[in-house]
Amino acid sequence: MSAPERVARFAGVLTAPWSAEVVEIAALRGGTAVLARFGASRGEALPALGQVSLIPPRLILSVRPGRWLVVGPAEAAAGSPAARAEIWRQGAQGCAAVIDMSSAYAAFLLGGPPALEILARGCRIDLHPREFPPGSAAATVVAQVPVIIAALPFGMLLLTPSSTARHFQEWLEATAAHFGPPARLSVAELFSGEVAIPAR
Repeated sequence: MSAPERVARFAGVLTAPWSAEVVEIAALRGGTAVLARFGASRGEALPALGQVSLIPPRLILSVRPGRWLVVGPAEAAAGSPAARAEIWRQGAQGCAAVIDMSSAYAAFLLGGPPALEILARGCRIDLHPREFPPGSAAATVVAQVPVIIAALPFGMLLLTPSSTARHFQEWLEATAAHFGPPARLSVAELFSGEVAIPAR
């Protein structure tokens, strides 16, 4: 990841880089149904376009027709960063192209009451829960860089190309700094949803 591995915490908000593995699955013609059956057999349902399937500690999202990103903590990979890609590659033989994209993306978590206001200052889509409820996913532009946003029950997952990760992290930190002193939250707590994010 090109962005430094540091965490910036603010009152009621947490922004942090997340060491994630990212696997892209692209269905070949006629392969979607086979992929769906394989995913279901593993308890990893493939979501519809613009949606997220949450399978802690991983999630699967779709922001392009016939394509999915499987995102999870790098430490969950068995044997190598490409282990999950290989599982899907074997199960999807002849019906999908499967690529380990972990080095191509930088992942960030954003949570807390100010999270939507922070993103609204640089995002081109309406992220209000009425329009973008938990379980939604979209590809957009934030702070002039491409970002994939997944709305989760306990925060947002943000994916940006590794080449723009440093700029994006600096923008997140600078924008979040307007919301006060540090909050005592960890990335693991935010992603697990096991603790409540303190109100401002």
